[in-house]
Amino acid sequence: MTEMDPGTLITLATILIAGIGMVLGAIAPAIAEGRAVEKALESIARQPDSAGDLRTTLLIAMALLESTAIYVLLVILILVFANPLLDRFF
Repeated sequence: MTEMDPGTLITLATILIAGIGMVLGAIAPAIAEGRAVEKALESIARQPDSAGDLRTTLLIAMALLESTAIYVLLVILILVFANPLLDRFF
């Protein structure tokens, strides 16, 4: 196997870590959103009169949960396209 230069090695490691980070960063909010919807639907089934309040609260909670995935995507995009590690080590 031929030797890789350190810049290529860091780039490959960054892409691999970015892929793993995106998978983990998308799974956690998806699970949390699913649980929130499950509990909200359960509560609406028990008390249909409070459906409006629960729906509003659910939409706000879903937006906050989804922002976690958006922050993960932002960090991953910075690592892939504007890799600060290359400037720091080389």
